[in-house]
Amino acid sequence: MFVIEEELKKLPQKPGVYLMHDAQDNIIYVGKAIRLRSRVQSYFREKINRGPQIEKMVTQIARFEYIVTDSELEALVLENNLIKEHNPKYNTLLKDDKTYPYIKVTVGEAYPRVQFSRLMKKDKSKYFGPFTSAAAVKDTIELLNKLFKLRTCNRVLPRDCGLERPCLNYHIGQCMAPCQDYVSREEYRAHVDKALEFLNGNYNMILNDLQKKMEEAAEALEFEEAARYRDLFNSVKQVSQKQKITDSDGEDKDIIALDKDGSDAVVQVFFVRGGKLIGREHFYMTHVEDSDKAQILLDFVKQFYAGTPFVPRELILQKEIDDIPVLEEWLTARRGARVYIRVPRKGQKEKLVELAEKNAKLVLEKDRERIARDEARTVGAVRQIAQLLDLPMLDRMEAFDISNISGFENVGSMVVYEKGKPKRSDYRKFKIKTVAGPDDYACMREVLTRRFEHGLKETKELEEKNLSGEFGSFARFPDLLLMDGGRGQVNIAQQVLDELHLNIPVCGMVKDDNHRTRGLYFHNVELPIDRNSEAFKLITRVQDEAHRFAIEYHRSLRSKDQVKSVLDEIPGVGPARRKALMKSFPSIYEIRDATAEQIAMQADLPMSVAEEIYEFFHNHQEEDCRE
Repeated sequence: MFVIEEELKKLPQKPGVYLMHDAQDNIIYVGKAIRLRSRVQSYFREKINRGPQIEKMVTQIARFEYIVTDSELEALVLENNLIKEHNPKYNTLLKDDKTYPYIKVTVGEAYPRVQFSRLMKKDKSKYFGPFTSAAAVKDTIELLNKLFKLRTCNRVLPRDCGLERPCLNYHIGQCMAPCQDYVSREEYRAHVDKALEFLNGNYNMILNDLQKKMEEAAEALEFEEAARYRDLFNSVKQVSQKQKITDSDGEDKDIIALDKDGSDAVVQVFFVRGGKLIGREHFYMTHVEDSDKAQILLDFVKQFYAGTPFVPRELILQKEIDDIPVLEEWLTARRGARVYIRVPRKGQKEKLVELAEKNAKLVLEKDRERIARDEARTVGAVRQIAQLLDLPMLDRMEAFDISNISGFENVGSMVVYEKGKPKRSDYRKFKIKTVAGPDDYACMREVLTRRFEHGLKETKELEEKNLSGEFGSFARFPDLLLMDGGRGQVNIAQQVLDELHLNIPVCGMVKDDNHRTRGLYFHNVELPIDRNSEAFKLITRVQDEAHRFAIEYHRSLRSKDQVKSVLDEIPGVGPARRKALMKSFPSIYEIRDATAEQIAMQADLPMSVAEEIYEFFHNHQEEDCRE
């Protein structure tokens, strides 16, 4: 048995990370400490003004564990990793999980390419970015390839030179075809160097070169060529004008500020690369009720730069934060060069911080109504359902449905909603194995039995491996079971749960004569529900989603079976030829409408077999081909 008072005495006065667990063994908070004993003991002292959120968290702690590290820096890295892995309920969390695009120039290759990349690897390539717009990156890459006639293929050169014909880009004048040795390595490299100049912001040389070529082509009366240079000139000019100079030192820096309103906070980041503002992005932070702006900034910096592959030379912050020396050491190690964290008091940098703060405030004001509306549709609706059913806690709901046509291909669906939102990664499909014919009750019994037996098995396996805080695909049970029907479906579900000794509330979604939800069947009583409430709308969405998911699965099985049965009736068509036909034609209709010659050519079949297929479809009724 875990006795908190006794375990507190065993904590060492060393740096490390601590993890707080609740009664269900969920990790609800992760923190780091220079001295573990002092830090963890502080949570259990009385009369300390910690704020209502932390006070609530402390009342839920059933046990804690800790990991000792050699330094505060190691504790910082481990804390970040554990927060990202477990998403604890009471940690301030970075809601957005974006990966930013880069422009990658493969200068380590004999004939380099310009590519789109979302990862910055330690290879011989040069990376430019990150950029905030993937579309802008793709447009820039397209412009560079067109401007400098660089290759876009994946051939390994010079090894593959001359093995294949040049591609279409060569024939339309957009590639110099190094794959055919039509250009020397030196000349090709000169074009790559110009592309690098462009990416480094040196547009004037390129603009002057294009202007000169445009004028020369016009003088030679080569107007199409002149028009091509004119279009390229305008494209480069447009790109160059998008870059706004923000600082004269030419360094990479991120300007970070935030605004907070109650439980909502938005962090705004301006990305400055090479002295130019290349974009901005805002991020939502959750669980911020008891945190001041400095604490939110600290949490943002740790979580954001743990996940982004690029770390700038400077972070310009709105407020002073704790642990700056440790953070600078950590960021320096990630960047591979010195990183500075600064809080400006005056000058251009302070104005940029103020601008970032204003932008964060605007985003927060603009999204406040949307956030409130989304919360009412999701968390608010779940809260209404919990109050209606008098449930102490409701987070995860699972709904089930059965689909068949006159007992053909009985299937079941399981959809999952957490905090009022669909969690599609936990959806499951069941092909009924033990029921023949249209018996929805028997099908539902099989589905529920398989679902919860599998969950119990996974739970046991996790406990044996001492992984009780983790969940497999079925090991997490719902707080509420929603059945697509009334008393009959609820009774079936209750019987299954009783047989497996599980205590999970079961609620039926009762429909009226028009097949619309009219109420909830719970504890042998039909509870009316306001049709205009968010709870009613959420239940309807859950019901529709379970029905849709079951029908989609049933339709896919039915379609596969019909295609298989129709093709298998054709003389000379076995599994291999059926596969070739299905791969070569999008649907059964395309096979039916094709000529014998088209079937033979597209599916690579003997003409005699193709003629058999053609004859089969044209001697049968059209309805035989329907899905």
